[in-house]
Amino acid sequence: MQDHGNTEKTGLIMEGGAMRGMFTCGVLDVLLENEISFDGAAGISAGAAFGCNFKSKQIGRAIRYNMKYSKDPRFCSFRSLIRTGDLYGADFCYRELPEILDPFDWDTFRTNPMDFYIGATDVATGKCVYHKCFESKETDIKWMQASASMPMVSVPVSVSGYLLLDGGISDAVPYRYMEELGYHRNLIILTQPRGYRKTKMRAFPLVKLLLRKYPAVAEALAARPEMYNRQMEEIREREQKGISFVIRPPEALGISRTEDDPGQLERVYRIGREEAEKALPELKRFLTSGGSRDL
Repeated sequence: MQDHGNTEKTGLIMEGGAMRGMFTCGVLDVLLENEISFDGAAGISAGAAFGCNFKSKQIGRAIRYNMKYSKDPRFCSFRSLIRTGDLYGADFCYRELPEILDPFDWDTFRTNPMDFYIGATDVATGKCVYHKCFESKETDIKWMQASASMPMVSVPVSVSGYLLLDGGISDAVPYRYMEELGYHRNLIILTQPRGYRKTKMRAFPLVKLLLRKYPAVAEALAARPEMYNRQMEEIREREQKGISFVIRPPEALGISRTEDDPGQLERVYRIGREEAEKALPELKRFLTSGGSRDL
């Protein structure tokens, strides 16, 4: 579905949240099934790693491979962390899985006219930097990996002249970035319920010690609760003004960031589908005539 009468660019904006991202996957699959399209999309962390399947139009792929390989130690394990420095095995997740086990459709990803942006945190500055796909398979997948590389359990990723970690450290929901690019009619998919607010890290002294090689990242993590809570207020204002349409979980998803129970992954995915299906009529009106819904 495209709105040819509306001159405003439409955007799809996806928060991260590790395995809370199964909620986003459920929403995205319903959008694909109903041929909802956007001029551009931006993903942070899991929003990028899972959201790329929206641009490649692979319905069901993200929930399929997560359920199938969630207990595979090559996918995510402390063994991988000890051996490689990455809790989520980089070679398995970003080479073997998309190239061999559950192939990613790079041809569709490249030819789909929707622009796709990925945000990741520059470890030198603690600021979010962005990449527009498609440059090459190798570069784009490195950015996906970088954006989802959680601090302290991931090796920083070197790509495009940067050394990068999780984009959610510095920009949890990249709606401002998209607005700066001219996207002013946006669907924002969040993975926390209304009213959720982050609190200060009680273990910050330990975090600072563990990240002593990357002090700018530690500083960004310390400032993250304030950043995140401000973003939630701004998103709420955009909802009320009808500028943005938000789909979020109706309540806390109750899932671990590193959940490996396929049943729990599917449960959260189903919640995403249910919320998207309920929102569809008003989302279509929002994208075509400016209506909005406070979800």
